[in-house]
Amino acid sequence: MRTRAAALGLAGALVVVGTLAGCTGEEGQVAAGHSHGAGGAMVSMPVGDGTRTSEVGYSLEGLQVRQADDGIGELRFRIEDPDGRPVTDYVEELTKELHLYLVNDELTVFRHLHPTRADDGTWTAPFDVPDAGGYRVVTEFVAVDEGGNGDHVVLGRPLALPPGDPGDTAAEDRAVQVSVAEAPVTGDNGLLRLVVRDAEGQPVDIGTFLGAYGHVTGFHTGTGAMVHLHPLAAPELTEDGSELTFHAEVEEPGDYRLFVQVRVDGFLHTVPVELTVARSA
Repeated sequence: MRTRAAALGLAGALVVVGTLAGCTGEEGQVAAGHSHGAGGAMVSMPVGDGTRTSEVGYSLEGLQVRQADDGIGELRFRIEDPDGRPVTDYVEELTKELHLYLVNDELTVFRHLHPTRADDGTWTAPFDVPDAGGYRVVTEFVAVDEGGNGDHVVLGRPLALPPGDPGDTAAEDRAVQVSVAEAPVTGDNGLLRLVVRDAEGQPVDIGTFLGAYGHVTGFHTGTGAMVHLHPLAAPELTEDGSELTFHAEVEEPGDYRLFVQVRVDGFLHTVPVELTVARSA
């Protein structure tokens, strides 16, 4: 079984992700520590820093933006293998072949997108953002290698979006509250506990989204280092609210801005949360 340290960070910062797995447990929930994909293929631990265009032979190439008159843009790109050929064979990870994240430099705009792949390996995704400026495109995928196993890779590229018609800017989602009950410390055995409540502070019924009870995509506010976590188990109902527990192997201490995605009452909510990770003793 191959394992690789997950280097999800910017400017050389290292953040190890321990809960991105190819296997699922009960009700499709992600189970930590597994490394098997669809059909039993071995899947490596994720490698990549979320900003580099190339990792372990794979490259993010041909990134283009097409602007439409209605303000909806389209991202186009391809993933190339070590021989420079577009990758067309992927292992599904959390029900999708590829996850695409779009975040601005100020960490105030975040999109989690799922592009469509053409037969020639070109990916396209519609998107809308309220502001022009500097952004980063991050792709996360599991490509099938020559041995039939899965290479879990995270690639990224900066992107400057020109001014355009932003359309209607949605108001901040206040229907769901998310707070940190326990922050992880750096090291291999960190735990992140989040409590989810409704606007009145009451527990909520959390459903699944893409096979998990929650998705956390976070960025270090100083370096931009990215973390992507999923719960270890189903939510636990407590006096404080509905609690989700994540295994978080974080190597860089400091302040992070998390974007927590949970499905409540059938609606998907994206809630920003501030997190401070202390250095372990």
